[in-house]
Amino acid sequence: MKQKTKHSIRFAVCVNNSEYPASLELHKIYRLLPDEDAAQDGDVRVIDESGEDYLYPADYFVAVELPQEIQKSLLRAA
Repeated sequence: MKQKTKHSIRFAVCVNNSEYPASLELHKIYRLLPDEDAAQDGDVRVIDESGEDYLYPADYFVAVELPQEIQKSLLRAA
């Protein structure tokens, strides 16, 4: 069960913040939260600079696979 949880934690790099410069930092790594409804609409749910989760266009991000140690560090910092 733990392994499934690890794989459900996903991260992405912001590659476009043109419409949301106060909420998203370009080239920063963000945590993605699962949201199937958002995905069907072409969006992703992201924990942004406010510390809250919001929907953004999926093409503003590129998903990345990170080593486990980096994931742990990012999750501790959040």
